[in-house]
Amino acid sequence: MDKLERYRIFVRVAEMGSFIKAANLLELPRATVSAAVQRLESELGARLLHRTTRNVQLTAAGTQLFERAVELLASAEAIDRLFKDQQRQVKGRLHVDLPSRIARRVVAPALPQLLGEYPHLQLLLGSSDRAVDLVREGIDCVLRVGPLTDSSLAARPLGMIELINCASPDYLQRHGTPADVDDLAQGHRMIGYASPLSGREMPWEQVDAHGDVQTLTLPSQVTVNNAESYIACCRAGLGLIQIPRYDVQHLLDAGELCEVLADSRPAPLPATLLYPHRQQRSGVLEVFVDWLQGVLAPCLVDKQAGRRPLP
Repeated sequence: MDKLERYRIFVRVAEMGSFIKAANLLELPRATVSAAVQRLESELGARLLHRTTRNVQLTAAGTQLFERAVELLASAEAIDRLFKDQQRQVKGRLHVDLPSRIARRVVAPALPQLLGEYPHLQLLLGSSDRAVDLVREGIDCVLRVGPLTDSSLAARPLGMIELINCASPDYLQRHGTPADVDDLAQGHRMIGYASPLSGREMPWEQVDAHGDVQTLTLPSQVTVNNAESYIACCRAGLGLIQIPRYDVQHLLDAGELCEVLADSRPAPLPATLLYPHRQQRSGVLEVFVDWLQGVLAPCLVDKQAGRRPLP
């Protein structure tokens, strides 16, 4: 029981003039009510109530506390009403579109907190991994990862998503663990990733000591065009991949994948929230955007943007 609750009990006892009546009103055991007042008296070093067999009355110190406690409780209740009113105002339907892996691995597990705080929010969550037309499809906002093309959409940068290099233990046992980028030429191979939009296979990438992005071509026996297959082929030992850390952290923790070349990572990717028109941002959208930025925070780093699209 916190001190504010003890003040509340004290005020009810003073108003009712009885421990028993206050306990009944508060639906608490009489012993709990009595102990709360006694603890207040001990904390404040003053007797607050005159107790008789028939009723209780405020002492001079109790009268002073009563007046202040009533004001304090009224302020606390006003604060509670303020935020409850705000939560009641956040109501309506919000249609958002996210990359499927972010939706599944990052956003969906955190949704109970958002929807619990805003019970009148209805969320339509799309994760199609395709270029969507916000206006035609009635989508309120979309999360893009990677460089943006020219657009009339309003944009809110959220940060930079960290990418790492990975391989399976089986692959490293057969091919060895590369100590530096030069070692990649000694029989290593990557799993190719072809952009689902352009069909172009992405080269292997690293950021050098000067912060410049460098690319090199590694051989590959298999090329995929979605993240699920990309990770699955890596787990099968078919080659090295470059992937957002959040996407494989659980596999790293389980020892199913290993990070390699930690000093030669690819450039991080910008994450940006897009919506049709700045002036149309509703309270529902503002709440979601602020929440999403907090949820994504553990996935973000403060570095320069790279050039690769997200698998």
